[in-house]
Amino acid sequence: MAGASRRHNLIFPNLFGELHSRLKGSLCKPYGSDMRIHIPENTLFTYPDISIICNEIISSEPDVDSAILPTVLIEILSPSTKDYDRGGKFRLYRDIPSLKEFILIESESIGVEAFRINKQGNWELEEYRSAENILTIPTVNVELGLSEIYEGTKL
Repeated sequence: MAGASRRHNLIFPNLFGELHSRLKGSLCKPYGSDMRIHIPENTLFTYPDISIICNEIISSEPDVDSAILPTVLIEILSPSTKDYDRGGKFRLYRDIPSLKEFILIESESIGVEAFRINKQGNWELEEYRSAENILTIPTVNVELGLSEIYEGTKL
């Protein structure tokens, strides 16, 4: 997001750096907000804060610079976009057949909401509200302390 808050700009490199380090050598790679994601099922083109794509990037038919089929999407919430990220955008993201986890990171307080698709195909929520909590991203076999995500934010 252009013009993001100071905390957003601290959270992003903390999170992205840890993901990049922990996913090194795996088939899954994190990409920043310059990686455009296309959802052919509903025609949305969007720029999530972080996308994790496993295996090779598959390009969109109408735009070879856009990827389809992310495995995990992460949004760092801002006051101006958090309602859309939680609501309308999440509804559109649920059309992605490869999406297994959608993670929302608060930027004004310590808080993470991790939505995961279960074996029945339903989305389940797990919340993390303390710097002592460990965020699990089972789809890519990563665990991150919220203290690592929020380092330097003074939250």
